[in-house]
Amino acid sequence: MRDFALEVHFSRWEFKARFNLTASDAQSLSVADLLALASPRERDEFHKLQLGYTETFGAPALRQEIAATYDSIDSDHVLCLAGAGEGIYVAMQVLLQPQDHMIVITPNYQSAETVPLGKCEVSGVALNANANWSLDLERIRQALQPNTKLISINFPNNPTGAIPALQTITDLVSLCRQRGIWLFSDEVYRLIERDSALRIPQVADIYEKGLSLNVLSKAYGLPGLRIGWLACQDRDALVRFERFKHFLSICNSAPSEMLAIIALRARDTILARNRKLVLENTAIAADFFSRHPGLFEFTPPDGGCVCFTRYHGADGVEEFTRRLVDEAGVLLLPASIYRSDVGEVPQDYFRLGLGRAFVPQAFAAMDRWLAARK
Repeated sequence: MRDFALEVHFSRWEFKARFNLTASDAQSLSVADLLALASPRERDEFHKLQLGYTETFGAPALRQEIAATYDSIDSDHVLCLAGAGEGIYVAMQVLLQPQDHMIVITPNYQSAETVPLGKCEVSGVALNANANWSLDLERIRQALQPNTKLISINFPNNPTGAIPALQTITDLVSLCRQRGIWLFSDEVYRLIERDSALRIPQVADIYEKGLSLNVLSKAYGLPGLRIGWLACQDRDALVRFERFKHFLSICNSAPSEMLAIIALRARDTILARNRKLVLENTAIAADFFSRHPGLFEFTPPDGGCVCFTRYHGADGVEEFTRRLVDEAGVLLLPASIYRSDVGEVPQDYFRLGLGRAFVPQAFAAMDRWLAARK
């Protein structure tokens, strides 16, 4: 597999830049802040927790809380994992064989294509940048092959923040059902949409061969817990994934599982806080870009806390983002990080993160830097 471009870039800059204005997660909580949302009994249980191994499927109480976030999934149809990345790796390794074919949308999180490329043939279907990054089902149909085993989608999309229409998802599920194709759906930004009317169903709720991937890292802003999961109506598939997990993380961290239970029980409070922050930061971003007409083309995210913003400067987005972090300490991800081996990704965009509390200060730093350049 080729290097994970995003992580290589972050390994250099994520903890060195003054402002990570490309952060893909919402503002995090401290352990103290999270425990403050717990009941006295939960706090007592956390402090008395034994630091032994946990169940490979995940703690029953944790799976029960996760199942409560779905409409038709119970705890027996949830497998807990060490973050979302393990979920992508496990599902692709177990479901795909060399003779299979897979379709993935682009742009996307790199492992969604790089991991399956190590297993089988992969075709990319590009979202339409000229129509708010919409998904064209006709492009999906054209990419189908007799041996297509799986289609991978990611909505709200990373990096664009786009969400397709409900009818598009309904029609995609119908297409997969007709052909017996697995539908892998990365849903890690769900529940912090700018308008709840834009929210689409989780595929595990509406399709018997749908795989819903989620994690506490993004919408919940708790990446340090490293708690992710796959939900699926097919219990046999989850058992196969769990067997593969034995060769990877084996089980989750016991303290993380208990803190995850507390977070999920307090999800309404946490998600409302994060939605509010993203909406406030989106307004600040819109104001910033309005002061620099002709230089940027800003489209706010439909959901999640990241979006793809177009750069029209003569120096190009690579040079712009390099100088910005070097000279102003503001980190953005140029589109080259989202280069795809299987599909088209426009190269004059950068990923912008709107989920962190320091976003106003980061835009102020950008304003000063742009003014100095002029």
